Amino acid sequence: MVATLMVVMPTVARFPKKLILSRTLISSPSLSIQSGGNLKQFVSPNVSSQSLAIELLDAWDDEYNGVVVDTNSLPSSANAFASALQASLCNWKLKGKKGIWLKILEDQADLVPIAIQEGFRYHHAEPGYVMLTCWIPAEPCMLPASPSHQIGVGGFVINDKREVLVVKEKCSCSCSGVWKLPTGYINKSEDIFSGVVREVKEETGVDTIFLEMVAFRHVHQVALDKSDLLFVCMLKPLSFEITIDEEEIQAAKWMPLDEFIGQKFYEDDPMSERVIDVCIAAYQEHYNGFTAHQLVSKFDGKMCYLYYDSTNNV
Repeated sequence: MVATLMVVMPTVARFPKKLILSRTLISSPSLSIQSGGNLKQFVSPNVSSQSLAIELLDAWDDEYNGVVVDTNSLPSSANAFASALQASLCNWKLKGKKGIWLKILEDQADLVPIAIQEGFRYHHAEPGYVMLTCWIPAEPCMLPASPSHQIGVGGFVINDKREVLVVKEKCSCSCSGVWKLPTGYINKSEDIFSGVVREVKEETGVDTIFLEMVAFRHVHQVALDKSDLLFVCMLKPLSFEITIDEEEIQAAKWMPLDEFIGQKFYEDDPMSERVIDVCIAAYQEHYNGFTAHQLVSKFDGKMCYLYYDSTNNV
């Protein structure tokens, strides 16, 4: 004897919270699913039944006919989550939904294997959570890939004596022992111009202001196989006393420009040499970089910064 399920989904603006399941004992399997006024029957109807309600996962539509599951409303019980996820996937498929986004917090980690078993895949992870996705249609997945780039900044700081602020890093990389520009990665939700000012301050103790972005480098398959963007910025020093970050920096100083560019490392590295050439041209006002302009975009309604050369009254 097996059970027959009758799934009835009410028509509402938000996803229904429950599916009403009708259970009947018969000698062969049968499944009927009702959505709105349409009944889809896969085998045969049954005789007598008793009702059973299953909660659906709380979720909302995204802008691409997909679904975002409400993380804070996930069932705490693994069994309840499994039942609700299966019913919700059935519901979303009937509604023609495509990509499903499921964020699971660290203290909900026991739910991850259940979602994987139902067809979800890892998308990305950050401290405290993992993001899973499921592409429902039987066609190539159109969901965006996981974050692929890390963003770094480098600060070219030169004083009135034509001395460049340089550091030696504590590392065993190819630039070990080389006097170089202060560099680092920007933080989450940090602007490029404020990130480079912060990095210079952290590594050298020198206060600066952002003047312009003079160049950026794009390279692939570096740290953790990610792509890397490094934005080189011209900064004006506001202070001159150096206090190094001893965790990362071996030494820092103001170095005469000619001595800096005369290092063999830069003579043998075409990319680094060209970066310094551009920085010097910007310092001598023979080259115009990009300055930051605050604007609002109608695409998302958020305040943003657009970097461009404004010297030609564009």
